[in-house]
Amino acid sequence: MIGDKLFYKTLLKELFSDPFTIRFWDGSVEKFGEGESKFQIIFNEPISKGDIINDPSITFGEAYMTKKLEIKGNLQFVVESIYNNKESFLNKSEKYEKLIKKFKTSIKRCKNNIQFHYDIGNDFYKLWLDDSMNYSCGYFKNNTDSLKQAQSNKINHILTKLNLKEGQSLLDIGCGWGELIIKAAKQYKVKAIGVTLSLEQLQKANERIKAAGLEDLVEVKLQDYREIKNVSFDRIVSVGMLEHVGLENLPEYFHIVNDLLKDKGLSLLHCITAVNEGGNNTWIDKYIFPGGHVPAIKNIITDIAELELELIDIESLRRHYGKTLEHWAENYENVLPIVEKTKDETFIRMWRLYLNSCAASFNCGNINVHQILFAKGVNNDLSLTRDYMVK
Repeated sequence: MIGDKLFYKTLLKELFSDPFTIRFWDGSVEKFGEGESKFQIIFNEPISKGDIINDPSITFGEAYMTKKLEIKGNLQFVVESIYNNKESFLNKSEKYEKLIKKFKTSIKRCKNNIQFHYDIGNDFYKLWLDDSMNYSCGYFKNNTDSLKQAQSNKINHILTKLNLKEGQSLLDIGCGWGELIIKAAKQYKVKAIGVTLSLEQLQKANERIKAAGLEDLVEVKLQDYREIKNVSFDRIVSVGMLEHVGLENLPEYFHIVNDLLKDKGLSLLHCITAVNEGGNNTWIDKYIFPGGHVPAIKNIITDIAELELELIDIESLRRHYGKTLEHWAENYENVLPIVEKTKDETFIRMWRLYLNSCAASFNCGNINVHQILFAKGVNNDLSLTRDYMVK
């Protein structure tokens, strides 16, 4: 046990950028760093050293979920303390950088992965998302914007960038619960089709389309985007979906979008991005988003350029996603009495860790989120400036 304690102390003192204390299973406490401790790491029992060495992300994530490990203090702040420590051994050691399984994702596997995350149940998501059921980065025009207002801003921002005209056709790849295509049909009178691999999203989206009386303009299908054939669109949008495509399938995604777009057509991609090499956190891959991969921004731009698609606009929304996740994390804590009726403590702690660690990742610049607008062929009908995008 003494060897275990020495291992943890050696490991953790290199990990955090802020002063903290460790409390071990035998009640002993040790402090690290100068000044007052900002948080406390509590080991309720020893954690396998071999598991930590092989995969610290999964090991510590599972330990937190099962209460082998507890954190006294602000969880988001603790994660940010890791990300802010640019000299931490996790950032320096190459052995922990292999976070992505580079395999081609089949349609069946992709469907299973999506349903693993999104088919937890609509009732769960609507507890802590806003009324529009937008499960992606909001757009805060002001720091005082509510989550609902930020999500409405985001949809309007995307639709404005797409420069929609009445009568045009719009495809939403990974349409979620249908908010974007419903709003597009209402505001611009476009014919909109959404595809999703989630049964829960399909059911809810169809209910919302029917309630809005938009069956003649909006349709949602349970379909992989790779299965769309013999049709073309004036506009294609994808929000928070590219992260599920997988590294090996990124070029294929852009080839398919290119094939589905009409000449002079526009496409907007809204996705989480990595600064250099893409990847995924192994704990998130196992428990939250199996098969996910955060693409490097340089790879996205390369794929667009190689198809001679015209890159029109790129916008970073990193800080917006940090604020969005903070809202979600706060909402989640507020509805825990309801969540506890159907979910066990491991599930509850798992989602708390997920939401807070993601907020920390965006706030620290570990990852980003970009909106990327591009066109098929040369389109000289667009505005000479981007002023039309800001309303």
